Amino acid sequence: MAVELESISGNPSNGEEDIDEEDEEGEEDEGEEDEKEDLEEDIQPEWPNSRTLESRARRERAKVENLFRRIQTETVPLRVHDVIIKGNTKTKDSLIEAQTALLKDVSSMQDLLEASKVVNFRLQALDVFDSVKITLDSGPPELPGTANVVVEVVETKSPLSGEVGAYTKGEARSSTIEGTVKYKNIFGYGDLWDASLAYGGDHMAEVSSGVYLPRFRGLAPVTARLFLLSQDWLKFSSFKERSLGLSLGLVSSRNHDLVYTLSWRILTDPSQMASRSIRRQLGHGLLSSLKYTFKIDRRNSHLRPTRGYAFVSTTQIGGLAPDSRSLRFLRQELDLRYAVPLGFLRSALNLGISGGLIFPWGTGFLNMPSPLPERFFLGGNLSPICTLGGPIALYGFSTRGLGPTEPRRQLQNNPTDGSSESGRDYLGGDLAVTAFADFSFDFPSKWCQSKGIHGHMFASAGNIDKLTENAYQNFSVRKFVESFRTSVGVGIVVPTNLFRLELNYCYMLKKFDYDHGKSGFRVSFSTPT
Repeated sequence: MAVELESISGNPSNGEEDIDEEDEEGEEDEGEEDEKEDLEEDIQPEWPNSRTLESRARRERAKVENLFRRIQTETVPLRVHDVIIKGNTKTKDSLIEAQTALLKDVSSMQDLLEASKVVNFRLQALDVFDSVKITLDSGPPELPGTANVVVEVVETKSPLSGEVGAYTKGEARSSTIEGTVKYKNIFGYGDLWDASLAYGGDHMAEVSSGVYLPRFRGLAPVTARLFLLSQDWLKFSSFKERSLGLSLGLVSSRNHDLVYTLSWRILTDPSQMASRSIRRQLGHGLLSSLKYTFKIDRRNSHLRPTRGYAFVSTTQIGGLAPDSRSLRFLRQELDLRYAVPLGFLRSALNLGISGGLIFPWGTGFLNMPSPLPERFFLGGNLSPICTLGGPIALYGFSTRGLGPTEPRRQLQNNPTDGSSESGRDYLGGDLAVTAFADFSFDFPSKWCQSKGIHGHMFASAGNIDKLTENAYQNFSVRKFVESFRTSVGVGIVVPTNLFRLELNYCYMLKKFDYDHGKSGFRVSFSTPT
């Protein structure tokens, strides 16, 4: 809102004038000079004194206070006359206009303030500006009830950036260290180009390169990524997986995510000791799938939630390519979390339940096995607090440490090894369910409280089973529930900016002969998914 100060002119003689009606001939020139001096004094302006400025300042302040009172108590009608963009030299106007389009749809001052916050967030999220400033100004005098919005941006000085972080990927069932190099806004459309390298503790390596284009000119944001993925599962399931493919992010918003993936996959067994079920799935395969994720997360923290809830539903359909080697399956995952504050020592009770189901489709699907890499595997040094997205984590069990197993093939030049880890392959399952309860609390130490270090007690349970190849005919809900693996424990949690570190003691309440889990101390590193 522009405020103009009006100039005030006055008479410096304070209203007193001396008029001499008698003229003398000898003093004619002197009278003319006096008249000129009086005329010059009449046209000089009077500058406002301190009292005048204070009075005007009080009036302007009263106007502003009155405006804020009106905003708080009533709707102030207002519409945007023009959106003025400043500061962009490389970034296209069309990109910024697409992010600010909602400003012209407002009908009140309250709507304009809220829309300005959203626009500021959107422009900052493009990651191509060092700063964004939005100023609301009054509209043209001939158009009352209007405003102009000035959007001033400062483009990033260094388009090249890099970062290193720790992440938890559900498809890898482990935490990974990832390094990324980004180049921003090459063509001025907010485009982000990146190359990344990721490595996981379970011999997972991924090299990828991608581009992100934000929403502009009526088009939805698009993410394209070319990746080369290698995962070593010889220790657990006697196979290695290599994939080369392309993923396209078709829809990406706060609650919805839709991704199409096309990749060529190769499963091999360098050890030549794979079990019969694993050997049947070795070779080439084509993955053409569409994956939709719906997510709501109302928890107050991802690392230590003390109140709120979260829900995730993921639906994936594979086999969208007309090829005989295309993997055809339907996969559904559900995950529900709820955190309840208890009111003392910043304590809270976190409850969670996750479930997943996969089934092949096509001619004779009842006799077909589900694709091996898409099956559910439980276990791993992951915290169920952070792994939101499906049944993965189970306290006390190693990676792929429970579920259906099958003896490996023994070669003649290899001695018989009776250990369950080297003698059997973990096959995964078509149905998986996990649940947990976690009671967290602050330590009395003020130093621990200031660092966020706290304790927790937990209990977890889960199971996994096979349904394909007519195995569903022998499935029993009662038997499935009775065979749940369970564990309890206590531990210390150290949250950091990058991950959640847990030092736990786990006690196994129930496990079976071929399960790979035991009581004892465990250390886990987890990042929010």
